[in-house]
Amino acid sequence: MTGGFRGLRAALTMALVTAQPAFAQEVRFSAPGVSDNIQDQLRGASLLLERQEAGVTSPTELLAAAQSDYGRLIGVLYGEGRYSAVIQILVDGREAASIAPLAVPSTIGTIDMIVNSGPQFRFSRAEVAPVAPDTELPEGFAPGARAESNLIRQAATAAVDGWREVGHAKAAPAGQRIVADHEAALLDAQIAVNPGPRVRFGNLLISGERRMRPERIAAIAGFPTGEVFSPQAINRSADRLRRTAVFRSVVLTEAEQLRDGDVLDMSLAVVEELPRRLGFGAEIASNEGASLNAYWLHRNLLGGAERLRLDAGLGGIGADVGGRDYRLTARLDRPATFTPDTSVFVFTGVERVNERDYSADRAFISTGLSHFFTDRITGEIAIDLRWERAEDEIGPINLSTVALPVRGVWDDRNSTLNPTGGTYLEAAATPFAGLSDAAGNGARLRFDARAYRGFGEDDRFVVAGRLQGGSVIGAGVFETPRDFLFYSGGGGTVRGQPYQSLGLDSTYTGARTGGTPVTIRTGGRSFLGASGELRARVWRNIGLVGFADAGFIGADSFGDGDWHAGAGLGLRYDTGIGPIRLDVAAPVQGDTGDGVQVYIGIGQAF
Repeated sequence: MTGGFRGLRAALTMALVTAQPAFAQEVRFSAPGVSDNIQDQLRGASLLLERQEAGVTSPTELLAAAQSDYGRLIGVLYGEGRYSAVIQILVDGREAASIAPLAVPSTIGTIDMIVNSGPQFRFSRAEVAPVAPDTELPEGFAPGARAESNLIRQAATAAVDGWREVGHAKAAPAGQRIVADHEAALLDAQIAVNPGPRVRFGNLLISGERRMRPERIAAIAGFPTGEVFSPQAINRSADRLRRTAVFRSVVLTEAEQLRDGDVLDMSLAVVEELPRRLGFGAEIASNEGASLNAYWLHRNLLGGAERLRLDAGLGGIGADVGGRDYRLTARLDRPATFTPDTSVFVFTGVERVNERDYSADRAFISTGLSHFFTDRITGEIAIDLRWERAEDEIGPINLSTVALPVRGVWDDRNSTLNPTGGTYLEAAATPFAGLSDAAGNGARLRFDARAYRGFGEDDRFVVAGRLQGGSVIGAGVFETPRDFLFYSGGGGTVRGQPYQSLGLDSTYTGARTGGTPVTIRTGGRSFLGASGELRARVWRNIGLVGFADAGFIGADSFGDGDWHAGAGLGLRYDTGIGPIRLDVAAPVQGDTGDGVQVYIGIGQAF
């Protein structure tokens, strides 16, 4: 009976504690003698202040928050090298740490948080041993420097990482000796590290695959079985698998124990994406009309991450110049061919274009290799067969060619559709040789350079710049495939100027006119374009852009020509996957202007 009475009394006590009435409290914080920066850190770490701002009034919750704040505040002060701190949290005059859980007051009037930070400690000794060659310890982990606790952790981590970099996969901290001299405000810190043996990679144990063949997963990963352990090698294997876009998740885990001979096996767990994807896009420009495109994608066509993409496009809808354009293409990529970082591809398509100066029917087929040199640098080389039947003011012409396009890309932007930092540089050279009597031999050179710089809180403002150019060398204007020549004007070059409005007046004296000179409008053999933007986020997902563009078209590979320019304002709505773009621009230089131009699309202009 006695036990039952005690149980009933305890239950009633708990019920009274949890059902206490709520009253308004005042939480007062003071930290005399410390900088505003440390005070801000202390306030940010306080659970009690967080509860007060959230409107919590329950004495039980407030006391629990106060009692947890001792450790949270001490952590901040240790991080600043202050190891003699004294923290008082007084609940109506009583130290919060001394209040028992079953003695929570029914009401709380005032809570005083008083932080006496004590002196700033400095290292009398800062040692970690042994360390691997070329290990970089934190700069502040040295005698005489401020003895911040995070520097001790960073030094231990750096020492372990240094051993792992040279193959010691199981390196780990082996102990530490930290002694504080409170009178002298000095800290003696010594850390011991156990490097463990030098390790080689063992087997890759794959799990989670459904449609992918395990041997193809291993080939794509390029796991270096038998080589000395390297964290970079693990990251490279994971990155190769992720960039196939076949997998939703890729996780590589080291085995807990080494096998005989200091061999480390790795487990690879993958989760596959749905294999098929369908996408759509659209752009509208007042002079160029509307363009629509759609694609169908299969990420894993034959069970080896073979990527098949079919694209269809319709352009020039409602255009002021030219006419309807049609395009249908197919591309098949197979990763991990020859090397884990090399893909082979086949690309083919047909199209009909109706431009301002000519119309053309084209077909092409291309096969080549793509290679990832690093995460930022990629390259591509191919052999390309092209058949083109074009018609201009003179009449029809066949311009069939064989080409060898080579392209390199440097890309360290932090986003593809909406970058706020980084650079992008693309350079391409396409030597070509004529397969028809009218086509000549030559090469098309092209580059595209972009840079982005964000500033302000959360990169609220972004300055973006672009410089692009190209040149056709060797072949004359009428011997060059029409889409190898250059025009300026429109969304991709100079906004505010009509699409392809800047070209050349070229004189033809060949067989099609019996040697009679005829002057018609064509593209140029050289091009230079420059664009600048100032982007600003003005409210939530809404942004404004001011921009100016300029373009040059020349008659020779490197020669005289004409300039034009445009400028305007834009509106952006950030959808999370990329901004919806509205640009309004007008001509500011040149004689190709045709009033205000409007552009609508997805993603930034560049």
